[in-house]
Amino acid sequence: MKILLDMNIPLKYASLLKDNDYEIIRWSDIGACDAEDIEIMNFARENDFIVLTCDLDFSAILSSTNDLKPSIIQIRASLLHAERAAELIKYAINKNKNDLEKGAVLSIDLKRARLRLLPL
Repeated sequence: MKILLDMNIPLKYASLLKDNDYEIIRWSDIGACDAEDIEIMNFARENDFIVLTCDLDFSAILSSTNDLKPSIIQIRASLLHAERAAELIKYAINKNKNDLEKGAVLSIDLKRARLRLLPL
């Protein structure tokens, strides 16, 4: 599974999630820091990445376009405790892997994860 970290995800998450055999790339390593969300979405779609973000705009883009890809993992919890949040993220990804590969939005907070299949 390939995961593209949005700019609002702390760099520490790259190493925490790599332990789980995911291919992790941070947007700042491949694109402009001031890139529009749609540019990030297009890259993810064209290169079969799932976008990990705290930004609600990605879901709004999917909703307005009715696209089936890319999948979005939306963190709706505090990222201050990276190790705890990374464990929640890994658990939610593994539990929903098949749907994420097909196209979905996975919202994660400290209490639960909620999955919506695409198109929205």
